[in-house]
Amino acid sequence: MKAARILPLALLLACAAGESRRPEPVLPELPEGVQAHSLSGRPLLAPELPADVLADRRRQMEAARTRYAHDPNDADGLIWYGRRLAYLGLYREAIGIFTEGVHKHPFDARMYRHRGHRLITLRRFQAAEDDLAYAARLIEGQPDVIEPDGLPNARNLPTGTLASNIFYHLGLAHYLQGEFEAAERAYRRGLPYCGTADMRVATTYWLFLTRKRLGLEAAAAALLAGIDADLQLIENHDYLELLLLFKGERQPSDLAAEPGSISSATLEYGLACHTLLEGDSEAARAAFQGLAGEPGAHWAAFGFIAAESEGTR
Repeated sequence: MKAARILPLALLLACAAGESRRPEPVLPELPEGVQAHSLSGRPLLAPELPADVLADRRRQMEAARTRYAHDPNDADGLIWYGRRLAYLGLYREAIGIFTEGVHKHPFDARMYRHRGHRLITLRRFQAAEDDLAYAARLIEGQPDVIEPDGLPNARNLPTGTLASNIFYHLGLAHYLQGEFEAAERAYRRGLPYCGTADMRVATTYWLFLTRKRLGLEAAAAALLAGIDADLQLIENHDYLELLLLFKGERQPSDLAAEPGSISSATLEYGLACHTLLEGDSEAARAAFQGLAGEPGAHWAAFGFIAAESEGTR
């Protein structure tokens, strides 16, 4: 996909006013090998991957780097190089590549969408919010496009679009800062772009939690009307199981995953939220702290990051 050529009027006016240059995200200097610090100050290293997975992702990254080196101005090649770095856990390096993309393609929303995602990974929530809000402005009035998956699912079918991913991550950036009203608006804006059951379930999950935190009981309950166990999903089964829990069709004991896995982080955070919404704030706090206190290989998982953020609010 080429960068959009027709810009919304608001952006054209902003460009004329010199607003097109975005603030650079500032990443602190860190010891070699450290990608970020957790919200409690613990150093976070690039995760160790199984040997076969590591070899495959390195091969893909090298191919992307070769393509990038051949034509450093190609937007698609630049994005894939950044994405492949991130899949190796080299998030800071990926942000550097996406920042280069911002300079070279300042009106390509994908650059801000991907940089915003990885700024969330590194716990730079405000900078992520800035990028993703700008990406949302860039796609205003533009046709939506399917976003290819870098780590294909079992059916090798992309589940999201550029717009659905922008609003999904923008909602998360707000949610992680406790900005629930802004998060609710972002998720609500993203729902119409969710053309697959997987993306609808994922967005609905976070929107449900957001509305419950705002005390919007009827609006939260309305989201569960379209959720049932027969939904045909490819990958977001954990979010569906949690929504069925909130709907009363599952029990906490029904939800389990391999300890230390991404699935475990997702389910443990959702279960802690269920405990909180049931009124046991002390048990919920202990659950959040327990999850956040064990930054294993999947410290980039949204459930893990959200558990950390609960402890800072």
